[in-house]
Amino acid sequence: IDKDVLDTQVKDRKIQEAAEKARNEELANEMKQNDKIMCMLEQRQKNDIRNINKAISEFQKNFQKPETRREFDLSDPQALKKDRPARLSDSDPRCTVSGLQKFVGEDLNYDQRMKFQKEQLREWSLQQQRDWKNALANQKFADDLYDKNRIELDQKTMAQQRKEEENRRAVCAATKDFNRTQAAELAERKKLEKYQKMKDDMDEISSLLRGDLLSENPEQAVSSFGRHRVITDRWKGMNQDQLMAIRYTQQQQVLEKLRLKEEERRRDAEWDRQSIQAARAQLLLERHQQRQNRERRRALDKLNAELSQEQKSKNIYLKEEAYSNFPTGQYYAQFNTTSR
Repeated sequence: IDKDVLDTQVKDRKIQEAAEKARNEELANEMKQNDKIMCMLEQRQKNDIRNINKAISEFQKNFQKPETRREFDLSDPQALKKDRPARLSDSDPRCTVSGLQKFVGEDLNYDQRMKFQKEQLREWSLQQQRDWKNALANQKFADDLYDKNRIELDQKTMAQQRKEEENRRAVCAATKDFNRTQAAELAERKKLEKYQKMKDDMDEISSLLRGDLLSENPEQAVSSFGRHRVITDRWKGMNQDQLMAIRYTQQQQVLEKLRLKEEERRRDAEWDRQSIQAARAQLLLERHQQRQNRERRRALDKLNAELSQEQKSKNIYLKEEAYSNFPTGQYYAQFNTTSR
């Protein structure tokens, strides 16, 4: 057993117990202080409540005497001496709603009030008639203005459609004229090329037929430097290699001619393709414009329908709600019917 370690542990344990004891004593002292503060606060609260109750009693004694209370008239010994008539005039402040001393139609100026009410009802009736006539006139003016605006809008729409149709026809006509001109120019160019080619072929054939090459004149190859020399472009006595070279050159010329024809065919196909694309684009443009016209017409019809429905709803409201409250005999019969 390590005695030094055990002594160190015992010493640490004593230090820890001493610290815990000091902390507990500090907490106990703090609790005593808090209890003393609580007792002082409770005593102060009791004193405050006592002072408040005393002040309330003094206030009731000085400012809330029995004769100042609202229900004092029920137990007032001088009530009969202080009593007055229940109603002195229509504006008597004692005639409150809860007192039931004054009802509707039982005022002192009943005759004048009835006369005034009849005059007022007559004025109201005349005013309602004038309002009804004005409303009908305004409604008629609004209907006429709406019809006029709708007709003008329809006319403007039709004029715009006619203008667009004319522009489209003009564009189509211009495109057709341009295509027709291009086709005529192409046909004329092909015709001229064909004519030139035929003329060149005829000239070549005629030259060959009249020349010494096809006539096989033996004197054409004789050179001016002697009989032992020949002119190579006129000499008939070629060897097999020379003949093969000539045939190869001819084949190359044939291929070149075929290539030129293929290029011409490609140019013609490209021209036809561009013409078809232009016609397709023009057709798509016409269809797009037609769809736009249909959408504008559909929107215009929808707007006209909404305006018509709104106008009908307004007419129904005016006929059934705004101008339906006419005074009847039952309304006039409810006055002067009390038993008092």
